[in-house]
Amino acid sequence: MNEYINKIVIALGELDNIKNIKRSSRGINITYSNKNLVDFEKLERDFYWIEKGDEIEILLKENADQIYQNLLTELDWDNVKIKKHKKDIKYYVNSFGNFVGPIFVPIIPALIVGGLILAIRNLLVNYFGVAMDSGAAYMMNAVFEAGLSALPIYIGYTTADKLKMQPIMGALLGFLLIGSTYTSGNITDLFGIIVPQVNYSSSIVPVILGVFLMYYLDKGFDRIIPKSLKFFLKPLLVIMVTVPMTLIILGPIGNTLSGYVATGILWVNDSFGFIAQPILCMIYPYMVMLGLDKALSPIGIQLIAEVGYNPVTSIMGFVSNICIGASTLAIARSMKDPEKRGMNNSFGITALCGVTEPAFYGCLLLRPEALKGTAIGAGIAGLFASIFGLRTFVQGGCPGLLTLIFFIDNNGGFYYVMIALITAAIAIVISYIATAVLIKKSKKNISIQDIKGE
Repeated sequence: MNEYINKIVIALGELDNIKNIKRSSRGINITYSNKNLVDFEKLERDFYWIEKGDEIEILLKENADQIYQNLLTELDWDNVKIKKHKKDIKYYVNSFGNFVGPIFVPIIPALIVGGLILAIRNLLVNYFGVAMDSGAAYMMNAVFEAGLSALPIYIGYTTADKLKMQPIMGALLGFLLIGSTYTSGNITDLFGIIVPQVNYSSSIVPVILGVFLMYYLDKGFDRIIPKSLKFFLKPLLVIMVTVPMTLIILGPIGNTLSGYVATGILWVNDSFGFIAQPILCMIYPYMVMLGLDKALSPIGIQLIAEVGYNPVTSIMGFVSNICIGASTLAIARSMKDPEKRGMNNSFGITALCGVTEPAFYGCLLLRPEALKGTAIGAGIAGLFASIFGLRTFVQGGCPGLLTLIFFIDNNGGFYYVMIALITAAIAIVISYIATAVLIKKSKKNISIQDIKGE
């Protein structure tokens, strides 16, 4: 076993003590069964880590995806997990989160940059006299297209990597869907079979379906092709079958399903938004905890592609993240130890800016009062956002105070920016006050470590 991975397993109390392994935005989260078996001294000596309830997050600066995949492979984690866990609803939810996370986490930087650069371009064009046909505008649009329009390539790569295939094969399929040969409309039929003309730019579901087909074809051909011919014949046959199946069947099905989901969510928001949005904002942190937030990205992208704006998923994240930040700041203020207060203040500020994992796992999860305060703020701020129809016009990751320009409409209007600012103010004030009051009333407002100032 790889020495680094062996150190992880030993520090966590051997394989039998590991309940779950998943990828986080900063490293690897490992859930343990028995805290007494965890060697914290070894963890302190060998790793940078954060404890979050019954979970240890090992922080990795480089090669995080590779280390994560190596860990799963060397431990044969898929088989271990089947033996350890009963296949109930929780098992399937966790499995879904564990699968989705490694697909979407690596592309978040591209989403953030792509969304921000488009918003900046719109701001410059509408208010600072930059011409739409200028080199600067075209350059920023090119960055946006590389960040979001090329999603099928990125998703194809990460999905294939997750399925332990050659990632470049997934990227190859993704590029096929958005490449100029297909998008130009030249591929209208294949031996008389009509090829539907679909715009796959920024789509996600079609390429995932195609990569899954590729995975099973790869497994099948691997069994029947002689070893001496596998290197060139297997990928050739896989692509020869996958490409027409994806263009003719899977791609259109995936695109249609994405459209139905987007339309359905928009309908729910339009019909029941007065009630739906506050509830969605309140449960969003737990969707993040389960990894389900990554699966919302396709919906946001599809909504913007279909109707020109996103009134649902981005607002859920925006309101929730700000409430988490405010609640964390309230907790920090209640702490006596300066070091812990400073650490949690930094968690809170980071959450206000859109990155909530440190605050949620490192501060809120073990404090029921804080979670209640967050929910109160999210419900009230979500209600305000719902009443005034808050929406974003570009898709990006990590919604928070640093992504306010996502709310600038396509004509350069600042109406929704103002609504977003008021929503944020409500979220901060209500969450902060509610959390502070609940902590003050609770006899267990601070952990033993905080009281001791450790």
